[in-house]
Amino acid sequence: MADPLLRVENLVRRFGGILATDNVSLDVAKGELHAIIGPNGAGKTTLISQLTGHLLPHAGTIRLAGADITHVPAYRRCALGLARSFQITSLLLEFTALDNVALAAQANDGHSFRFWGNARKESHLRQSALAALDRVGLANRADVLVSELSHGEQRELELAVALATKPQLLLLDEPMAGLGATESGRMVKLLQELRREVTIVLVEHDMDAVFALADRISVLVYGRVIASDEPAAIRQNAEVRRAYLGEQHAVTRHG
Repeated sequence: MADPLLRVENLVRRFGGILATDNVSLDVAKGELHAIIGPNGAGKTTLISQLTGHLLPHAGTIRLAGADITHVPAYRRCALGLARSFQITSLLLEFTALDNVALAAQANDGHSFRFWGNARKESHLRQSALAALDRVGLANRADVLVSELSHGEQRELELAVALATKPQLLLLDEPMAGLGATESGRMVKLLQELRREVTIVLVEHDMDAVFALADRISVLVYGRVIASDEPAAIRQNAEVRRAYLGEQHAVTRHG
């Protein structure tokens, strides 16, 4: 069996007396879409922040493609092929969609300190940015200011920004947050397409989206992984039902 692209072993992160991640261990195979679910306060965003290097663990290890990245700074993890979208959009609102993606491509190109250079005028960056925008269905919105995009378009733009860094692992923190039914359906379709191209770790509250997309699901409760399995097994797991999904939700909505 091939080694996982991402391996997390016994990850611990404390905030005072609270264990936000309590000996978390999980593997993510190359080409997999691995969902992480759990109630509010379960430690999901804390876990993602440790994977990206924005928070350092107090114990445990994180390996990406076999390399120990536990204490590697966030910017170097990006260079190693790890990209993240945030629970709350983190875009430059007074720049165009193309500018946002071109700046990400510029940073990936090794010129992160040329921020005020006009990245969109550099042809190879412009082409890379346009390709990423086209990939998420925003090619015709390239010259629109981010502040004028709809919330759903901004979530799609965040994906384009992440894709411009050419990631081997994409970490998505609640990409459905704030989306209506139509926009959520469009996002699910987009992620179904992207999963063929890049390994994805998905943190999400929308259970319909999770069960439609995931190859495997890990359930986090009070900082601990209580189950990690294929979606069908997670639906039937009694401990998961009690702790998170709930009997009625698991049986009537997903059963």
